[in-house]
This record gives sequence, C-alpha cells and structure tokens, in this order.
Amino acid sequence: MADKESDATVLLAGTANLAIAIAKIVAGLLSGSTALLAEAAHSVADTLNQVFLLAALHRSRKPADSRHPFGYGMERYFWALLAAVSILVLGAGFSITEGLRSIFAAEPIAALAVIYPVLAVSFLFEGSSWLRAVLQLRREAREAGVPVLTHLRSAEPAVKTVAFEDSAALIGLLIAAAGVTLAVVTGEHIWDGAASIAIGLLLIVVAFALGRDNKTMLIGRALPTDTQRELRELIASTAGIDAVLELLTLQLAPDQVLVVATVDLDDSETTGAAVEQLAEKVDVQVREAFPIVRHLYLDPTPADGRVNAGRDPSSPR
Repeated sequence: MADKESDATVLLAGTANLAIAIAKIVAGLLSGSTALLAEAAHSVADTLNQVFLLAALHRSRKPADSRHPFGYGMERYFWALLAAVSILVLGAGFSITEGLRSIFAAEPIAALAVIYPVLAVSFLFEGSSWLRAVLQLRREAREAGVPVLTHLRSAEPAVKTVAFEDSAALIGLLIAAAGVTLAVVTGEHIWDGAASIAIGLLLIVVAFALGRDNKTMLIGRALPTDTQRELRELIASTAGIDAVLELLTLQLAPDQVLVVATVDLDDSETTGAAVEQLAEKVDVQVREAFPIVRHLYLDPTPADGRVNAGRDPSSPR
C-alpha cells in the first residue's frame, strides 16, 4: 500500500508539473517575463525529476540476488540524488543565468492578462501535489510514532523530494508574482530579473538539502539514536542475554534495515542448540517490534571472550 501511495504521489506531481511547465513556457514567451521563464525551467526540471523518482521506486523493488544479497533499496537514494542534481543544473542554473541577462538587458513585460491566470492555476496544481505529499509524510510519521521532521530523515526519498520540490515551487510562484508586479508598478524591469535570480537561489538551497540527505544515505546511515536505544534494550532484555556489547544498524531503504548485534551470553547459554534457540527468539521479538528490520545478525560472545561452539558469529538469524 505504501509503495502504491508513493507511486501515485509521484505520478500526480509529474502530471501537474508537465502541464504547468507548458503553460509557464507559453506565458513566459508571450509576456517576456524572465521570472516566469525561470519558473518554467523549474517545472521542466521537476517533471524530469518525477521520471527519476519513478525509476527509483520501481528499480528498488527488484528482489535480492547473488550480486545484491540485501536487495536494491539503495537505488532510491541514487535516483533521488540525480533529481537533486537536475534541480541544481536545470532549474537553478537557467533561472540565475536568465535573471542576470534580464537585469543587464531589461525588456518590458507584456501580456499581463496571461501571466496572473497562469500563476494562479500553477499555484493550485502545485498546491494539490504538495498537499498529497505532506499528508502522506504526516500519516507515515504518525504510524511510526515520531514527529514529521524526525520522520523526514528516513522517509521515502521520492515522496520527500516531491514535498521539497513543491514547497520550492509554491514559494517560487509567489516570488515570480512579486517580481512581475513590482516591475509593472515601478517601471523598473530589474525586479523581474531579480525575482528570477531569487528563484534560482531557492532551488540551490533545495538541491543542496536533498543532495546532502541522499548522499548520507548512500554512504550508509544508522537508525536514529532513540530507535537504536530501544532496539538495544529489547535485545538486552531477552532471557539468556546479559548485555549488548555492540549494536550496528544500517538503513538499506526506508522500510529495510540491517542490524548486527554483539551480545554477551549468560553462563546457561553454552550449547550450540541453546544459542540457536536464543537467536531465533531474538529474531522474532525484534521483527515484531521493528518490522523495518529485514536482516538481523546476532554475534554471541560469552563473557570469557570465546564464541560458542557450533555457532558461526557471522551467520544470520
């Protein structure tokens, strides 16, 4: 259900951005407004990004194989990183370049009757897409029992990218409207170019934020500290385990986590069979409490430093 909802969110955003991009290009060419053309470039970049994000969603669902034993979940962060680069190069690059050109070679704005309706309709479409993404993030955060801002750290990158892009788009539309209005009212067309540059700077901020988060996930990020503490306490509370000596976690995808726990066993857990039963018990408890844990590796290390006979510390449970 979550995957289907993410697909629908991205498809809605892509459809809206494509329609808006066409309308902005036509209005920008008719009016000569650089700010509107900057917004058109923004929408074109966003439309291309939805293609990247759909690829991310579908390719990341490929089943694990011998070459990728933990699956393809990391594909989501790779394609989302490409989307951030697209925002930077296409959206921000074009907006700032055209803004500077407009400032040094200002041209009067025409066809005001076209500009404002296009901006208003664009705001409506972008707002609908933004609302869907935000509602999905809020629902997921509520189900996880964490604040929305905390959930953003590990949220589905496609949905998070849509939310960031649409937030920037809504702000950009307001900037474009302000730039056009000031240029017409004051007769100083520098305001139109300044609005285009402001939109470009906004897109740089969004691209940097998205790029930083996805780079972190590609490098490998652990679960939040609070979640690690709860996980450690759950494993340590299992009968037969004296303490958790080390806990390593790695987020493979928004709903897939790898956990490696080095545990100190009590003296009663000395046989291979007892260790196997204990490992199975821990596996069931952890997966029930933390469904996102897809791979759990238990390294039983007794207090004297010897690994239990018959138990490979690297074997998965």
